[in-house]
Amino acid sequence: MAMNYKEEDGHHNSGVGPGPAVKSKKPDNTAFKQQRLPAWQPILTAGTVLPAFFVIGIIFIPIGIGIFVTSNNIREHEIDYTGIDSSSPCHKCLNASWNSTPSCVCVHNFTLDNAFESNVFLYYGLSNFYQNHRRYVKSRDDSQLNGDKNSLTNPSKECDPYRMNLNKPIAPCGAIANSMFNDTFRLYQIKEGAEVEIFFTKKGIAWWTDKNVKFRNPAGNISDLKETFKDTTKPINWQKPVYELDPNDDNNNGFVNEDFIVWMRTAALPTFRKLYGLIEKNDAAYAALAPGNYSLHVEYNYPVLSFDGRKRMILSTISWMGGKNPFLGIAYITVGSICFFLGVILLIIHHKYGNRNNSADIPN
Repeated sequence: MAMNYKEEDGHHNSGVGPGPAVKSKKPDNTAFKQQRLPAWQPILTAGTVLPAFFVIGIIFIPIGIGIFVTSNNIREHEIDYTGIDSSSPCHKCLNASWNSTPSCVCVHNFTLDNAFESNVFLYYGLSNFYQNHRRYVKSRDDSQLNGDKNSLTNPSKECDPYRMNLNKPIAPCGAIANSMFNDTFRLYQIKEGAEVEIFFTKKGIAWWTDKNVKFRNPAGNISDLKETFKDTTKPINWQKPVYELDPNDDNNNGFVNEDFIVWMRTAALPTFRKLYGLIEKNDAAYAALAPGNYSLHVEYNYPVLSFDGRKRMILSTISWMGGKNPFLGIAYITVGSICFFLGVILLIIHHKYGNRNNSADIPN
């Protein structure tokens, strides 16, 4: 019996005689729905697989060595100043609170054996601090941070319980802003028994898009931010309001303060570092930090013992690939070596057994 063309397309008639066609779940008889489209499937042979392994190995190993050597040439010095050890200079500061005044000051003396030739980046580091927690990440008001007047006096409910304080809206609101890092660093070089302060800049430490697009002060009297924020109050754990974050630069206050912007970009991992300042190399004939003795003065405000955290100060140079990170170079070398080793093993197997398989296919 001949098949009706509608049956071939997946549509069946209800039976004898005319009548409405009964819908079927069978897909239409098309190349796409019946999976008859042209396809390409690689045929893995010794002639295609072996060269691929060797090429990957030859390319990846030199790249990995170059990245690893570059990373090792980056100068870095790290100081853990948490102060849990009773012999630590910061041990007496452990009970300092978020908004303690005056701050407890501890001093760390250290030695740099090698010169830091280029610009030096000063970071602070925290451990066991989960900035990636879902509720913590949501606890902010981006409209308020972008200078919206309505959000300034009526923050988002996402900021709760750091939305209102003393019947006034908090600016900036939310758990991220409330937990902002507030230790202060001063760095000195010890020359002939005297301490000479090394100055660093706070400008340019935040992303350009954050500084110029995402964070803006509310419209108003730019020269008098106190008046602009008069109907708000500071976050609970802050020592001073947002318009006094930088006493030395009026253009670095309010929501556009770069320390604040850096903190508000949450970290993905519980152990992280954030940029605190930049020591610029002003004279090409001299290193940014020469070998010698140095002293770090820390105004200890930020408590970490409640969450078993640690605090660090890091001095580091950078290269074309960023900061010190040997992992990427090791990963390239490992993958390249494995591919090259597998290529050699497969080449030996092919040389030993390949001809035997070909001869077995030849009929007598």
